[in-house]
Amino acid sequence: MESLVIAELSRNSPNFTEIVDEIARIERRVFPKHESLARSIDDELKKRNTGLLYSHVGGDLAGYVMYSWPSSLAASITKLAVKEKYRRQGHGEALLKAAIQKCRNRSVLRISLHVDPSRTPAMALYKKLGFQVDDLIEGYYSPDRNAYRMYLDFDSN
Repeated sequence: MESLVIAELSRNSPNFTEIVDEIARIERRVFPKHESLARSIDDELKKRNTGLLYSHVGGDLAGYVMYSWPSSLAASITKLAVKEKYRRQGHGEALLKAAIQKCRNRSVLRISLHVDPSRTPAMALYKKLGFQVDDLIEGYYSPDRNAYRMYLDFDSN
């Protein structure tokens, strides 16, 4: 069995366009149309202080995590998705841990994210890695879909 590899995507990455296209396909499959970045992944990656890590097994892209650090103190996990055939194999956890480490390397004090409370596996993963529920945001995704705002704090020392 081939092992999981995590890489950082940049505009200079070999196969940049193919990777972005595959991420867009995953976006369309995983997220409802109004939440999907499928049409704007490339634009998102042009933004300052935005990073994207992806995992692959052999040549097959398995999942990705997008994060941003709008200030020197705070970061946000904006997207995390894993192809269905690679779920429950540690890809999401490995990607999230790598993104957390990237944020820690920037000395941020808090990482936040939003998650649909009905996405039980995602909730379990975030809690496993130390994220705590901060608040329920009603109508966050759509009028009838709420989100938990979750956070992970780091010691400022």
